Amino acid sequence: MPIDFDVEPEFQEQIDWVERFAKEEIEPLDNFMRGRTMKDGSPINADAWKAIRAYIEGLKQQVKDRGLWGFHLGKELGGPGLGQVKLCLLNEKLGRTRNGPGIFGCQAPDTGNMELIAHNGTEEQKKKYMEPLLSGEKHSAYSMTEPHAGEPGEFKCSAVRDGDDWILNGEKWFTSNGANADFLIVMAVTAPEKPTLEKASMFIVDRDLPGVEVVRNIHTMGTPLRENYNITSGGGHAYIRYNNVRVPAKNLLGKEGQGFVGSQTRLSGGRVHHAMRAVGVCTKALDMMCERALSRKAKGQLLSDLQMVQQDISDSYIQLKQFRLHVLYTAWLIDKTKAYTREIRKEIASIKITAAKVNHDIIYRAIHLHGALGMSNETPLADMWMSAPQMGIQDGTTEVHKANLAKLLLRDYEACEDLFPSYHLPKLIEAAQDKFDKVIEDYLVA
Repeated sequence: MPIDFDVEPEFQEQIDWVERFAKEEIEPLDNFMRGRTMKDGSPINADAWKAIRAYIEGLKQQVKDRGLWGFHLGKELGGPGLGQVKLCLLNEKLGRTRNGPGIFGCQAPDTGNMELIAHNGTEEQKKKYMEPLLSGEKHSAYSMTEPHAGEPGEFKCSAVRDGDDWILNGEKWFTSNGANADFLIVMAVTAPEKPTLEKASMFIVDRDLPGVEVVRNIHTMGTPLRENYNITSGGGHAYIRYNNVRVPAKNLLGKEGQGFVGSQTRLSGGRVHHAMRAVGVCTKALDMMCERALSRKAKGQLLSDLQMVQQDISDSYIQLKQFRLHVLYTAWLIDKTKAYTREIRKEIASIKITAAKVNHDIIYRAIHLHGALGMSNETPLADMWMSAPQMGIQDGTTEVHKANLAKLLLRDYEACEDLFPSYHLPKLIEAAQDKFDKVIEDYLVA
């Protein structure tokens, strides 16, 4: 089967529309929300906020009218069932925006949680939790990482069966959107004596259950620390304490002890989407770099005429194109096999690793080229710079993925039992001589 990333002309029109829509409607919204004031410096009053919310709902309706709402979803879930390559091409456009995923109904962490419930949930769970996520009526969070460890084998948050309920105790760290979620999907240890892959289970926990305590709402670097103590603010990554939370047994998501295995449904596809949005971020950074190089002078020369600047631009372009093609190839493999095979897991680990480095390298070069302006908060580069370390941490650290990738690769090889390796030239030459002695002998006899 030939590798092909082309799409039908009709779908290319959709991609082109998304690109225009993002530039003309979503990016101005992003910029307005950065300022959060009116032009005269006055705060946005209640009526103005109502107008903005109505405007956003209008944008969402335009997306729905195009058939692109929740475009990550399969047809069985009410989505368009596009396949991974098409998803990547759309995510590439939305990666240039901040509010784009929410306006298209494909924002994290809700997207991954929809898939978790779709694959592991009961019919009752799908109706109560998944359907409101699909429509945008509810929002969710995924509560897995703990303050002392991000590695599943070290988790302590536990759930103990008590009649028709599970009693949940423990702490979770960096639960994105946790402070504002309607419900959380919590990973908890249910069988501590079993192997890592069998010791935990997932639970759907309503945010308003007694005992669910938001300790702080953590924000990333550059945000004043005082914001962490405003536990009602939007966004953020909640530090949550579960204090004897009584969770109905029917809220067990998937089979008991299969939490870690079930969670891979959420993480594998999400890593591909994150990678392609990273392509969008880096494309924007490269665009900014090129405009700056053509606009700014140093010692009477345009920056674009300086060889070191040309090198940075060239290196960024090559790095970006190689990464983009690798992500699309991974998406193509998923579309081809319709499964997350070992071969595909290798590629997903590879692009997850590369995403962090590509983000770091290209965005850093863009910041450096902008000088003091690049270090300021008056370009999008400051926000974009945060995506570099984030890509190396979220959904598993770079080091973990490198170790896993190496293990997957090494399974395809065997050790050489001889004193010298199989590619040792004296041994290969001797074997070749034996072969061609016979070739020459046969030729002379004939």
